[in-house]
Amino acid sequence: MLHKITISSFILTFFFTLTAFTQGYEINIQIKGISDDEIILGHHYTDKLYPDDTIRVNKKGEGVFKGKEPLKGGMFIILTPNHGYFDFLLGDDQHFSISTDTADLVGNMKIEGAENNELFLDYQQFMIEKRNESQQLSAQKQQAGEKEKAEIDEKIQEISEEVMAYRDNIIEKHPDLFVSTFLKATKEIDVPDPPRDAEGNITDSAYQYNYYKKHYFDHFDPGDPRLLRTPLYEKKIMTYLQKVIPQAPDSIINAVDMLIEKARGDEELFRYMLITLFNHYAQSEIMGMDKVYLHIADEYYIEEATWSDEAFIKKLKETVDKNKHLVIGAKAPNSKLFQVPFQHFIEAAEDTSLAGNPHIGMFKHVHEFNASYLVLIFWESDCGHCKKVIPKLHKIYLDTLQQNNVEILAVHTLGGVEGKEKWIDFVNKHELYEWVNCWNPYSYEYKIQYNVETTPIIYLLDKNKKIIAKRISPEQIIDIINAHNKMSQK
Repeated sequence: MLHKITISSFILTFFFTLTAFTQGYEINIQIKGISDDEIILGHHYTDKLYPDDTIRVNKKGEGVFKGKEPLKGGMFIILTPNHGYFDFLLGDDQHFSISTDTADLVGNMKIEGAENNELFLDYQQFMIEKRNESQQLSAQKQQAGEKEKAEIDEKIQEISEEVMAYRDNIIEKHPDLFVSTFLKATKEIDVPDPPRDAEGNITDSAYQYNYYKKHYFDHFDPGDPRLLRTPLYEKKIMTYLQKVIPQAPDSIINAVDMLIEKARGDEELFRYMLITLFNHYAQSEIMGMDKVYLHIADEYYIEEATWSDEAFIKKLKETVDKNKHLVIGAKAPNSKLFQVPFQHFIEAAEDTSLAGNPHIGMFKHVHEFNASYLVLIFWESDCGHCKKVIPKLHKIYLDTLQQNNVEILAVHTLGGVEGKEKWIDFVNKHELYEWVNCWNPYSYEYKIQYNVETTPIIYLLDKNKKIIAKRISPEQIIDIINAHNKMSQK
């Protein structure tokens, strides 16, 4: 379709070709009911709105939004002075006219020169008409008898099917237009019934879930940057990551990799995807999700987030290096610790020279301790929170954990003679004799290996010394062990 574009819209040079006259955007507006006032052209960006252009219409409500560069495709909005607004779509056809009035912005609207928006407007107006019919039927249902209610429900269902058929007709007849891309993106997946045997019993209970997960993006292309500039995009992506994909770090990492690769075709979309996923998992308080965050940082953000400053990237790299070997499922560091026998604590209570002797005990590595589960708690006797947690954990150990073949390494992190004397006093005061009391008076390498920057910190390892939980409370340990046992049996 040809559009008339004024010559004054361009700076003519000898090298201009005819295609120059179809570049940029020009949207002619007439809104009755607005006189000599400003209106705003903006676009959706996930769940937010951003302005692109502002004009002042004349006394007849007429004005033109125009620019030399085309706008990026997506769903746009025109906001009027009294905060009334309407949505429209921008695809490749960015030279058209819109006329309406403030009495009913969408109902009285007419669009000429843009097939995308002519179809989208028809769909919106059809939706409004059918919604009104459905609301009237719902109102009638409140006063109807049981038989009439059933009939009304059928009519409401018929209206819903009419709307879907109208939408699908646009998609089928205009597959190359952005309006079809947008409407298709609103469709839900039609999940077939699960398979059954000859007696009618379901043979695959996970069939429908697996089908839905596999076909989740059939109607929605996460690599289409135009959909990013609609209200649909972020909700679709986050629903997939939070409700469709199993909430296990490795499953989420596979999904994250797929989404980031899909976004690579557009610079803005790639940046959005990387920042959004990075921030989401960096802020997650769900145990184990740091594995996803560290993966995104290590595989993508450090190398490809060119918009971030060097200081941030340097700090991020340090964080990754400190933590990537401590994710759930990783083999725990085989740190060298100095185990002190419980008799020494009792004897040192009356012997100050013995209390200050750092050489009593024996070296042992973490992986040398054999137990169904191994708990490491890093603590120090000067720590206020530790003073509450350590006695509590010791009681739980005596009451429950010890009988379940759980061993505890209580690693005291305060060094030096003074540190040992405080440790002796605390152990004796609370009679912490049954578990393994240890430290390392000669090296703090274990602090680096387990990233001990604050105390107390608890790690829970399985019999193979793999990390199955970390930074948890004493009360959570037995529940996590029970859950792990059930998963292992399955």
